[in-house]
Amino acid sequence: MNHGYVVYDLVMVTLSLSLIILGAVLFVACKKKPVECEETVAVKHCARVYSLMDIDAVTDSFNHRRVLGKGPLGTVYVGVQENGELVAVKRIHPVLVLSNAGLGFSSVLKWLSSVQHPNVVPIIGFSEAPGERVIVMEFGRMMSLEFCLHQNVNGASLLDWNKRIRIAAGAARGLQYLHEVATPNIVHGRVKSSNVLIDVNFCPRICDYGLNFLAARETRELVGYVDDEYWNERGGGGSKESDVYGLGVVLLELLSGRECNEGMIVEWGLPLIKALGFGEVLDPRLVIPSDMKNVVRLAKVASACVGNSRKCRPSIAQVATILNNLEMEVCVSDL
Repeated sequence: MNHGYVVYDLVMVTLSLSLIILGAVLFVACKKKPVECEETVAVKHCARVYSLMDIDAVTDSFNHRRVLGKGPLGTVYVGVQENGELVAVKRIHPVLVLSNAGLGFSSVLKWLSSVQHPNVVPIIGFSEAPGERVIVMEFGRMMSLEFCLHQNVNGASLLDWNKRIRIAAGAARGLQYLHEVATPNIVHGRVKSSNVLIDVNFCPRICDYGLNFLAARETRELVGYVDDEYWNERGGGGSKESDVYGLGVVLLELLSGRECNEGMIVEWGLPLIKALGFGEVLDPRLVIPSDMKNVVRLAKVASACVGNSRKCRPSIAQVATILNNLEMEVCVSDL
């Protein structure tokens, strides 16, 4: 028997079982008191430089059966390292590689790999070769908030109001780390629900941060997640203020269960919040909470993020402080 095929079959069976178990754990976890995000920060490390041969081995030569998803930056594969650890491998689209051939990919990735925070997906390594740019990230068996809210048929029941507040607070903390703690500070540039991942403990983690340099002209998927000023900026890197706007849109998605729909969610939700029509904004798939105080405050934070000009918009520190206080109240109410 060919041992290579045996190993490959074992990997695919393990991956399939992992995805099935993840769904089951998420379903069971929604019945239990959520486990808090692990706050232990890993020791800073330098990104591992993979050869293209290494990446071929990890992804089984970019086998289509390993594809996790496709996005504007590239295709993501499940990879298996030599020690059996699962990783997420993002292969940047060839057209983006060609248009950004001289932009210091390795230097940027070494910088981004220094990011270590419980609410940010760490970059493990990268690979650079003629016509190829690859980013290796922690896998962690996570699903995107976009999938959980808008594509998973059980998404509403999995994400009750308390979990949604925890997700909002965690995402804000991750963004605050990028804006204020990372050195130099990092503008995410693509804050949206598909770039907020959720693990089995419902801990949110931000991904795809700082990668706008790869797709400064590929902005169609950002429509609705960035403010009007974004389109007048030079360089396409985004700004901290625009990141806060994107987070506000994500908060509206958490509140309403609606998709961004190229900004229609703001045009629909903002007037309702300003008119104090909070009950009309809330996700109809969930029971309206008996105590509306926390969701009302969440709605007001979302409104402040998307309803003000950059000059009057709250900073991510202000947003995170309010959401952290909301999360603490949720934790106390669960006791």
